[in-house]
Amino acid sequence: MLNNFPENDRILPPDGEEGAAVPPEDDDAQSVAQDAAITPHSSATSATAVQKDMYDENQIQVLEGLEAVRKRPGMYIGSTDYRGLHHCVYEIVDNAVDEALAGYCTDIHVTLHQDGSCEVHDNGRGFPVGIHPKLGRPAVEVCLTVLHAGGKFGGEGYKVSGGLHGVGASVVNALSRRLQVNVWQDGKVHQQEYARGKVLYDLKVVGETAETGTTIRFWPDVKTPETPDGVFETGDFQYNILKVRMREMAFLNKGIRITIADERTNPRTERVYHYEGGIREFVKYLNKNKEVLFPEPIYIEGQVGETYVEVAFQYNDSYSENIFSFANNIHTPEGGTHLTGFSTGVTRAINDYGRQYKILKENEPNLKSEDVRESLAAIVSVKLHEPQFEGQTKSKLGNSETRSIVDKLVYDSVTTYLGENPTLGRAILERCVGAARAREAARKARELTRRKSVLESASMPGKLADCSERDPAKCEIFLVEGDSAGGSAKTGRDRMFQAILPLRGKILNVEKVRIDRALGNAEIKAMITAFGCGYGDDFDLAKLRYHRIVCMTDADVDGAHIRILMLTFFYRYMRPLVENGYVYIAMPPLYKVTKSKKEYYVYNDEELDKLLQEIGRDPKPEIQRYKGLGEMSNEQLWQTTMNPETRTMMRVTLSDAIAADEILTLLMGDQVEPRKEFIEENAKLVTDLDI
Repeated sequence: MLNNFPENDRILPPDGEEGAAVPPEDDDAQSVAQDAAITPHSSATSATAVQKDMYDENQIQVLEGLEAVRKRPGMYIGSTDYRGLHHCVYEIVDNAVDEALAGYCTDIHVTLHQDGSCEVHDNGRGFPVGIHPKLGRPAVEVCLTVLHAGGKFGGEGYKVSGGLHGVGASVVNALSRRLQVNVWQDGKVHQQEYARGKVLYDLKVVGETAETGTTIRFWPDVKTPETPDGVFETGDFQYNILKVRMREMAFLNKGIRITIADERTNPRTERVYHYEGGIREFVKYLNKNKEVLFPEPIYIEGQVGETYVEVAFQYNDSYSENIFSFANNIHTPEGGTHLTGFSTGVTRAINDYGRQYKILKENEPNLKSEDVRESLAAIVSVKLHEPQFEGQTKSKLGNSETRSIVDKLVYDSVTTYLGENPTLGRAILERCVGAARAREAARKARELTRRKSVLESASMPGKLADCSERDPAKCEIFLVEGDSAGGSAKTGRDRMFQAILPLRGKILNVEKVRIDRALGNAEIKAMITAFGCGYGDDFDLAKLRYHRIVCMTDADVDGAHIRILMLTFFYRYMRPLVENGYVYIAMPPLYKVTKSKKEYYVYNDEELDKLLQEIGRDPKPEIQRYKGLGEMSNEQLWQTTMNPETRTMMRVTLSDAIAADEILTLLMGDQVEPRKEFIEENAKLVTDLDI
């Protein structure tokens, strides 16, 4: 979520291994190659040196069973931090949802237990418990202990599957300190347990039942001083993160009831998600704090061959698009053929309607896709028998035939809808035409800026104090509130890799205006020019001049407001900056404490109380409360806030785009009443307020 920070990232100097703001991730392909050929090294004799160069069958290492998963868990779940931890829950839930898609499951329960385990129960058919014909072991055991074993590889087990190519359950088992499966089937309750993927005992019957279904309860294998060979950095399941995914799954699969409960809280926390309207209700949820152009979302549903398509969309009063695409319930943040098909289909339909009814004049060009997408909230969901995802993270759908299927279905449906609803059709056209005019005005403004730059032979804003380093990975830019603080920052910085851009006053709230007006704001223009990567559809991350963009504002209400205005701009027009972890928030101290000629800097009231207890209150220390960055000298600002060896920064992360959009709309949009309610509900969380 935007502004939802993990632990503070300590940002180190750009030189050497400690200089990277983000530790480089392992090259999985290279690591696997190295794992496959491991040769003992020794320099004792020349014979050993010759042996070192040999490469034969003795150098090939075979990882048995699920050992490969434990050796390189990142290849299977992405990471071993909180994201990988929660991915394990998603994999088990995906299996249950696959049962629902096949028509055999209606209820899914996710429970977080006090002992650190997570339990997923569904009322589907239950894992098969019969003996596998080739392996001679119960099928449920095979599914949980053998990679690429499951009902999703050919055959008729599942027509549609969102699981990790069928390997999800076995991967979770491999990465669990303990896992227990119970299968309700054929009047009996079958049970088996595992430790780090290895069977503890044979499948056994532990009771009788009239129900069917599966329960998987797992304890993640966490690294601790007692278990240094564990896998996960944390085993703390986050209820708020998981409930977002459960809500999303319920939206995408109409009729499914998903319950998530947290037994660790007192009282017990529980949420139930069930949406008969499916993605129509999803779109309404996206637009809940916005004025909409028409009361009900346009809904499209159809199937061509084995490809099932669902689309819902609705225009609102914002100036940004909010489109989310899914393939087999998997979010595809980079889109793909299904999203392209939707975009081209709806654009063709609206252009044809505008030409047919003379709303678009003969001398006017056709609307572009970006004009049609402005102000649009949409969900595009496809379900396929054999999805082809690009990349290990499945962020983009690649099935070529899906584009034409979605394109034709959307075009035909939207054409019919506009013809049957001429009033709404005209309103949609007028909104899209307004977007096109704003886009053209922005283009002219951009071209004017480029021409000026050429004539003036200076492309950077005049108040930018740039750094001398030219490698973006080593460079950082501080966006500083006010000329006074900007002057201190310019004097105190390291000119080699630190650039300073002072901003005067509060930038424009882009949530309430189109980009052509935003470009009229001098501070926004300065940031766009300094970053060098463009904005909107023209954004190019490869051209970014700084890999650390630091918002450095006063530690007061005005500073927080300026910061959220910057973040709103980044999210709406430069979202990859946030998605790739390039945006940071500086943490200047709130107090300077002086005692016996020693100076201490503290960052909140809790730290202040702790320090005063340590150094003593007699004789009384001198305490200075900083009201702004401008009160610090350049040496103080460098040492406390800018020096990579001593500073602390917070990285802005984006774990949930829907929640980020929701909070930005709530805080920065035109609807006053929801914002008032939010402030009233959360006022108790504010402990230190300057007015």
